[in-house]
This record gives sequence, C-alpha cells and structure tokens, in this order.
Amino acid sequence: MTHGLPQDPEDSDEPRPSPEPGPGAHGWHHLAPDWDPATRTADADAHAAATLDEANRTAQRVSHGGIRAAVLGVNDGLVTNLCLILGIAGASADSATVRLAGLASLLAGALSMAAGEWVSVRSQVEVAESMERALHRAWLLSPPTVLGRLSARMQGGGLDRPTAQRASRSLLAAGMRTRNSQVWVLYGVTPGDVGSPLVAAVYSLLLFVVGAFVPLLPWFLTSGGAALTGSMVLTGLASLGVGGVLGWQAGRAVWTAVRQLLIVTAASAVTYLIGELAGTTVA
Repeated sequence: MTHGLPQDPEDSDEPRPSPEPGPGAHGWHHLAPDWDPATRTADADAHAAATLDEANRTAQRVSHGGIRAAVLGVNDGLVTNLCLILGIAGASADSATVRLAGLASLLAGALSMAAGEWVSVRSQVEVAESMERALHRAWLLSPPTVLGRLSARMQGGGLDRPTAQRASRSLLAAGMRTRNSQVWVLYGVTPGDVGSPLVAAVYSLLLFVVGAFVPLLPWFLTSGGAALTGSMVLTGLASLGVGGVLGWQAGRAVWTAVRQLLIVTAASAVTYLIGELAGTTVA
C-alpha cells in the first residue's frame, strides 16, 4: 500500500519541475554527508529523476490494487490446482477425473478469488472513507484539537515543533483541497491509497484462471505419469517466472524466484503424499 504519493509526472500536463538547487555547496554536508556536490552532473540529475519516476509508476500500480491481486491470483491458481491435481493423481484417479476436478477448481477458485478481492478492497475503502468523515466531524467540534493532533503526528514523524506547527496550519488553511493529506498525516491511509475493488477483482479472476490452467494443460495432451510430470515442470517454470518478475522489481530476482519455487514444491509434495495415503486407505 502507498501513502500520499504524488501524481506521476508523465500523467500530468504540467511541466516537470527541475531539481531543487538546495542549500548551496557548503550546506549539503548537513543533509547528505556522503555526497560531494562537486560530483553533481546533469546526467546524474536525470538518472535520479528517472529512478524516482519509475518507482512512482510502480507505486501507482500497487496503489490501484492490480499488482497485489495479480500476484495473489496467479500464485493461488498455480498452487491450488497443482496441489489438487497431485492429490487426485496420488489417489490413483484416472485422467478424466483429474481434468474435471481441475476445471471445477479453476472456475470455483477464480470466482471465489474475485469475490474475495472485491469485498476485501471495498471494505478497506469504506473504512478509509469513515476516517475522512471522522476528521470532518472533529474539525466541526474543535479545530484546535485537530491542529494539535496534526502537529503531534508530524513531530512524531521527525519534524521539529515549529516546523510541524507551520505545516499543520498550512494543511488546514488549504481546506478541502488537502483533506486527503490531512487524513494521511493522521491515519497513514486515504481512500485513494486503498485501490479499486473492481480492478482487484478483475486482475485476481483473470490471473487465477491463467495460473490454474498451467498445471492442468498437460492432462489435455497426455495422461498418467507423463501428464503428472508435465504439471510439475510447467508449474515449477511458471513459479520461477512469477518470482523472477516480482524479484526483479524489488532488486532480488534470483532469491524471490527460488523462494516461490520452494513454496510451490513444499505445498505440492505434502498434497501428493496425502493423496497417496488417502488412495491406499480407500483401496
């Protein structure tokens, strides 16, 4: 979840601001003691701006709920259907039964994920909106109390008392235009930060379908041990791919990919073992 992120400069018609000049060559040692102002170049400024822009675009995607829902959807689809397939195959079920169970799991899981995401995100939006209304009621009752609370929160964030008081007055003086900022300072979340329930539901549904179909695909092409091996190989590769993409954005591609594969492998092994035990017991 993001907090108080500015609008992406590329989404705005306003000209992009140039880097701030700062406190002068002799004052930067207080703000950035590890940086030498003499090394500043136009390329370095441009690279820093591009880095911040890219991070902001990622933050915007996260705040809209799409990335989280997509990750949950594809990962749950992979794990759920592979575990189901291995469990049924471990119980010595025929290929037709595996295909039918896999398709049923795909449909039920996708709808369940979508409904769960919508309800979850919508509930978060409603809670955030209730915080906004609470701030408005408190303002009508006692503006000095709101001012004091804003100032205290800013001081808790590291500002000195005079700076926090000036910033709090500026926020309140701007009125409704800064209501979201006021809510964010007090509670750390605004309705806009939570994301869109519809986006989360759609991403979750579509990516669950994609993830769940991966381990099921071999059972439409072959059967028995070959299909079982195909399910595990395809799911393993897909897990590495998902983990690699996520890790690449966080700068930890290899570790995240391996972690994703280990999680899927552990869950699958347990399910297959239970299926074998169940099948033996029934027999």
